[in-house]
Amino acid sequence: MNGNDKSTAVAMITKINAIEGFDPTPLAVEYTDMNTEERRLRLPVMAQVAWFRLKYPEGRFTLSVTPGKECFVATARVYKNYMDPPECFLSEASAARGAHPTKPSISPREWAQTAALGIALRNAGFGLQFHAAGESFDEPAVDELGQLIGPAAADTAVPIPLTAVEGFNGEDQSDTEIPVKSEEDPLENAMKMPCPIGKYRGKTLGDMVSIDPKALVWVANKFPGDPVISDAARRICEYAGAATA
Repeated sequence: MNGNDKSTAVAMITKINAIEGFDPTPLAVEYTDMNTEERRLRLPVMAQVAWFRLKYPEGRFTLSVTPGKECFVATARVYKNYMDPPECFLSEASAARGAHPTKPSISPREWAQTAALGIALRNAGFGLQFHAAGESFDEPAVDELGQLIGPAAADTAVPIPLTAVEGFNGEDQSDTEIPVKSEEDPLENAMKMPCPIGKYRGKTLGDMVSIDPKALVWVANKFPGDPVISDAARRICEYAGAATA
């Protein structure tokens, strides 16, 4: 493929999920390829999420986490509409992550969720025009064979199926309580917080991501009641890419 053919192909790829007036390129960040030393562009997960929300304002994500051997395996699904049945997803991906010895504050569960969501969004076409899309590849990631996948292998790593996880029996365990030795996941706790808005009585803050994102932003910024609930809403907004400012 000559230069002109490649430029034409890339130009066509940029039309995938195109939105009039929106260019994701300014949201990309530079990184250095560990093999070639080249400076390349990567689209972060938060930018992928924001792009997805612009393209599918009524879309939703689902995330399930299963404990593996010294790691968590997360599976993410992307849906065009929050009303779509579970089997009608746009894309799906899994990722495994373990604890990082130099960064004890990083939750391996959240890291796995972020990685899986970034891959799922990339599979759905959000960021294919960049050299990489999703989380950064400058940290080692645990695979299910107990080996470290470094930057050189990041682009060739195959998502690990849940059937390969120790203790997974092939059944849907998304609602199964997962034993965690460390402290409880802050994002998961925030998702379970009750929504304080009267008309959404009985719903959680996590439900508001798909039901009424604007209401979630209001709780994060203007709810005068419980600051704990407001903090939880802000955490969800930051994770989902909502504008909390």
